[in-house]
Amino acid sequence: MTEQEVKQRIDRLISEIDTHNYSYYVLDNPTISDYDFDILLKELESLEKQYPQFKQPHSPTQRVGGQSAKSFGTVVHKEPLLSLGNTYSLSEIEDFDKRVRELANGVPFDYVCELKYDGLSISLEYEDGLLMRAVTRGDGTKGDDVTSNIRTIKSIPLKLHGNFPKHFIIRGEVIMPHKSFNKLNAQREKLGLELFANPRNAASGSLKLLDSRLVAKRGLDCFLYFLISDEITQPLHSERLKIAAQWGFKTGNYYRVCGGLQNIFKYIDVWDKKRKSLPFDTDGVVIKVNQVDLWAKLGFTAKFPRWAIAYKFKAERVSTLLESVDFQVGRTGRVTPVANLKPVSLSGTTVKRATLNSEGFIREMDIRVGDTVFVEKGGEIIPKIVGVDTALRPLHTPPFRFIENCPECGALLQKEDDEELHFCPDSLHCPPQIKGLLSHFVSRKAMDIFSLGDERIELLYNSGKVRNIADFYDLKYNDLFLLGSPVVADLFSQEEPLTAGKKQSVLKEKSVENILDGIEKSKNVPFEKVLYAMGIRYVGEVTAKYLARYFGSIERLQQASINELMNVNEVGERIAAAVVDFFANKENIAIVERLKKHGLKMEIVSDKSNNMQRGALYGLKFVVSGVFSISRDEIKRQIEDGGGIILSAISAKTNYVLAGENMGPKKKKKAETLGVPVISEQEFFSKFVKS
Repeated sequence: MTEQEVKQRIDRLISEIDTHNYSYYVLDNPTISDYDFDILLKELESLEKQYPQFKQPHSPTQRVGGQSAKSFGTVVHKEPLLSLGNTYSLSEIEDFDKRVRELANGVPFDYVCELKYDGLSISLEYEDGLLMRAVTRGDGTKGDDVTSNIRTIKSIPLKLHGNFPKHFIIRGEVIMPHKSFNKLNAQREKLGLELFANPRNAASGSLKLLDSRLVAKRGLDCFLYFLISDEITQPLHSERLKIAAQWGFKTGNYYRVCGGLQNIFKYIDVWDKKRKSLPFDTDGVVIKVNQVDLWAKLGFTAKFPRWAIAYKFKAERVSTLLESVDFQVGRTGRVTPVANLKPVSLSGTTVKRATLNSEGFIREMDIRVGDTVFVEKGGEIIPKIVGVDTALRPLHTPPFRFIENCPECGALLQKEDDEELHFCPDSLHCPPQIKGLLSHFVSRKAMDIFSLGDERIELLYNSGKVRNIADFYDLKYNDLFLLGSPVVADLFSQEEPLTAGKKQSVLKEKSVENILDGIEKSKNVPFEKVLYAMGIRYVGEVTAKYLARYFGSIERLQQASINELMNVNEVGERIAAAVVDFFANKENIAIVERLKKHGLKMEIVSDKSNNMQRGALYGLKFVVSGVFSISRDEIKRQIEDGGGIILSAISAKTNYVLAGENMGPKKKKKAETLGVPVISEQEFFSKFVKS
């Protein structure tokens, strides 16, 4: 063939393979055998290899990248990706309908009912019909760029067909079908790995993998349901779903236009029954006003659009036998009883275990081993015991007794005076607490050593290489590279099936380099995150920030008394006592000293580029509400950098409410009632930013 003929053949193959993919993955109507499809794909791969100049970025052979990413970039959403208000009752849907009708002020409208897919929200951006970028929901204003992973999902088109806008965004939900979920958990069980709790967690975890080759093996799917573009003129949401399907998107055949409440209730009733037969999880119904022009008029609350609401299905309940109780020790030392159940099907998954919360919970419900218990999924996610069928209790069944010693290290358990919770006090020597702290230390909101997951933490701990958080900074190349067995190598390649020889070595080399690089970069993490990463009991991310900014350095914090600590915003006696106890322990002090020697940030570093006036802001308490010209997180960061304090709710102690667009009317009214000044973004910057 001439080069021109080769190019034409490649173009035809791409078009033909895309059509077959659409028929198989979107329409669920295969038009070709697997064998014939593979022949076409292999021919395309061969031609692209011989003539790389004709390889196209949207080719089906380019769905999976050739190498791992080191991290995900952060992307600001062009429009905030808001969540929906939830309701669990039909009467609240009636209230929603009443509010919409009042705001619509006589303008006629109807609704669209859609299934609420239980997965991970995603935003896809297309330019000239080509997929350019895929971003996770994140905090609603910004998310992770996971384009390379999204490209592996075959129901998501890389190239569109039809009359589409030059530029637009479409949003939807990445899910893991039951078939893929069961296959994945079977593989993990065979390898001795922790199983995913449900398909949503599995989908979320899969999309966060740094190697798109591994994502491609997870069998993810995606439903798209929301178009954003100034070029789209269709006035109805239902029409926009239809044209999106014509361009190649999987919008599903489950949505319906409903003229009024009775049709909405009928749709809910039908799918509450039929959802159990679906090949994927759905936990409710989304109800949207169909007339797009009305959305702007209806507007938003501080968190949710007023033109849509999500109805959550009531939890399914089953009964089964409580066979035994295990006790798990968490990162903070809390000991939680877990019920081992006779396996039972619940909401599409097989349930074998359920939480029992605490000794008080068990005593209040009089739960005993051998009982027939009723189990639900809390929010359709976590199985929980909600009752006991005492009529079926065997005679002479003894009451349940909580253990007295830690099941992991043997230490005598302690109870909080005001709580029905048990704790193991030996945090420095109890294996689950140590491993939990190690995982917490490397987590994204702490030191952000992204290349270390729970499996690798387990591996490093069991080998004796890492037994406390300072040990990470003593790791050498050979400590990591020479570690392990075939199963270990599988973990280092993030579950990629093990291959022999050079490929395995390259995978391990890359993984080791990523780990060491991540550890080195973590030395630049600011002091407040280092403090949070240390895992002091009761000291969360926000409290760590307040402590760091109040005391300024680890040395001053170590010397602080309980009374001094209680002067810090949101620090009460319990938190203050926990901080004092932490620094009274010689082993903790030794670990802190080692972290200092390794160069971690142990004091607040002033930001000379910050224009906020520390004197004017210092100690002032702000509530930030609404949408701003920059992200809300950035506004909050600047306030805190200037010495201000962020509050979650308005009270008499609030100095200012910083109000953006679409601030909730209830907050505004409360501020007016309490006499708290409400200032705009422009007023804020003119008052508190240096000129």
